[in-house]
Amino acid sequence: MITVVGIGADGWDGLAPASRRAVEAAGVLMGGPRQLDLVPSSEAARVAWPSPLLPALPALLDRYAGREVCVLASGDPMFHGIGSTLVRLLGAERVRVLPHVSSLSLACARLGWPVERVEVVSLVGRPPAALAAALAPGRRVVVLGARPDSPSVVAELLVRHGYGPSAMTVLSDLGARQESELRGTAESWTAAEVSPLHVIAVECAPAPDAEPLSRVPGLPDGAYEHDGQLTKREVRAVSLSRLAPLPGELLWDVGAGAGSIAVEWMRSHPSCAAVAIESRPDRAAAVRRNAERLGVPSLRVVEGRAPGALDGLPAPDAVFVGGGATAPGLLERCWSALRPGGRLVVNAVTLESEAVLAHWYGRLGGDLVRLGVQRAAPVGGFTGWRAAMPVTVWSITRKDSP
Repeated sequence: MITVVGIGADGWDGLAPASRRAVEAAGVLMGGPRQLDLVPSSEAARVAWPSPLLPALPALLDRYAGREVCVLASGDPMFHGIGSTLVRLLGAERVRVLPHVSSLSLACARLGWPVERVEVVSLVGRPPAALAAALAPGRRVVVLGARPDSPSVVAELLVRHGYGPSAMTVLSDLGARQESELRGTAESWTAAEVSPLHVIAVECAPAPDAEPLSRVPGLPDGAYEHDGQLTKREVRAVSLSRLAPLPGELLWDVGAGAGSIAVEWMRSHPSCAAVAIESRPDRAAAVRRNAERLGVPSLRVVEGRAPGALDGLPAPDAVFVGGGATAPGLLERCWSALRPGGRLVVNAVTLESEAVLAHWYGRLGGDLVRLGVQRAAPVGGFTGWRAAMPVTVWSITRKDSP
């Protein structure tokens, strides 16, 4: 059994009695140098975390197996902390967690913000671009900073995305005697660096010319960099409704083009993941840029031609095929890879690909629809309807085991 003790910037004085007893009883104390310095000297062996930590952690735990190990962590160890990692490695039955007040709770208490109405984005081990998906007018976001210059990075990102007027409050060393607060707006932010131990509270306010982006599928086509190979807005909304993303699920976006399906799948919930498979390097690069700009930088991009490029990928909960349905073996590979309950959605615009979908529909059933979209456009001095190419959409849910 490993005991994980959360400790705040107030150190030993702020620990509950049970947490103090756990530290005093330990034969081995593990943690970052800052946490280890917050507890009194004892006969326990002190082990500072190596860097990088995660690859070394299993061997480190094995080395001290059988001893009374106490891990020190900042605040609540189960809130973006080492506690979650230890539970994943060892199992909940082998980890005892004694939490302290989290930095989120302390920040919301200082600001008078209801915790349940705040979105949290951690920049620890994540690209700052992940913040972009959380931006919306009037939204309150608490950002867990990763480096002393994180507030400057956040301010620059807010300005770049049209949220320059947003109020920023940087709360440093929460709970300590040296606790401090800096206030300003993103567009006027000047503080280059702050204490490494800080959170950034953002009240999102768009500039007059900003174009806020919804998390509902069907972003404007202009939100994407593309060369024309893009699932258009109306068809994209229908396709994603059939893919039906659920929290924690994984999508394969096969023949990703601009990556719009994968991007909007991931924007639907922070825990959704996707793999975009694209054979052309220039389009794959555009997918990465679109993912970065639209707040899902963790989108995985695989360059290669399906079905071969699908080998070795984790099993998906949903698969979207936006092009290439006629490729030999592609639909067979996608269908066999799906988990039970998984959804397959295939779009077609050519007679040849429609014939493939008709065959699969006749074989397995599902739902087959044809979408026609017309847009108003100038006709001389008047306005008429200009039709886009119709798109056939086949969708089916896998009920059996692969």
